[in-house]
Amino acid sequence: MRSILPFALALLALPAASAQQQPYAPPKHTAPPPPALTRSTPQEVVQQADGGMQIERDRTATHALAEHRRLTRALGPLLPQRKGVVDAYVLSVGLDSDPVFGREAREAGKVLSRRYDAVGRTIILGGSDGKAPSPLPMGSPANVEAALSRIAELMDEKEDVLILYTTSHGAPFGVVYHDGNEGFGAISPKRLAQLLQAHGMQRRLLIVSACYSGVFVPVLSSPQTAIISAAAADRSSFGCAAENDWTFFGDALVNRALRKPQPLGSAVTEAIAEIATWETRGKLKPSLPQRSIGTDVQKWLAPLEARMPKIATQPVGKPSVDSLQGP
Repeated sequence: MRSILPFALALLALPAASAQQQPYAPPKHTAPPPPALTRSTPQEVVQQADGGMQIERDRTATHALAEHRRLTRALGPLLPQRKGVVDAYVLSVGLDSDPVFGREAREAGKVLSRRYDAVGRTIILGGSDGKAPSPLPMGSPANVEAALSRIAELMDEKEDVLILYTTSHGAPFGVVYHDGNEGFGAISPKRLAQLLQAHGMQRRLLIVSACYSGVFVPVLSSPQTAIISAAAADRSSFGCAAENDWTFFGDALVNRALRKPQPLGSAVTEAIAEIATWETRGKLKPSLPQRSIGTDVQKWLAPLEARMPKIATQPVGKPSVDSLQGP
């Protein structure tokens, strides 16, 4: 009789059905914020946001090292500017770990990099796209500051342009950083203005996709600044459910209008009209996206748009307006 021992050993080596790999589940917001935030007055919250407030809790040393390595990989390969060429440096940031923001930040980085000839000069920060843990550094206030500092090392502030895209939940005091139950913070208009001023970044296209993001417009507007927000200072924007591929604003402006070889002003006008149509269909209170195009913007925008690809690319992902139809 043949021994069954080899067969038995082989069976033991097989994974048990109960141990089969489970589908990846992105971080969720299930715990309340730290007491330092919940016990703060509205005035104290504004002061914290103005200081680039960030709180990390229950992080391991291993996570800190891994995040450091992710940031190093993101910042290291950035190309220097080319003398005599108006170069764009793109920073696309998802500040919240809900996958909609990770997906939007990734694709926005691709679209803006292609449109403005910024391949090799693009940094993307953001959480998971919902399919797997993110290989990217998170869009925390500290990482945003590090990315801006790295760009400042390589660009000529008198010649080159910063293109900053941020997507997250928003509040009347700014855009919110929220990574699962571990990371909390915010960046206010005042804080962002201080950072850009410190680096001499006057030539800039700033796109803020968040509720109440109109608060950034009066603070950041200048003759050499183009700034577009997803909503007025007292309005919500829409489409930010975690399972979506895009917010309304990101879908209309980045995924559709900016993929076309048309001027920035025309793209913004198209996107605002599209968003209004979607909001009317959903019987939503209008978000009223805001824009401010400085008087000297064309000096740097014209050479960038002269190098735009002449062929449009197709939108990707599920249209954000589909979320109006419900489950």
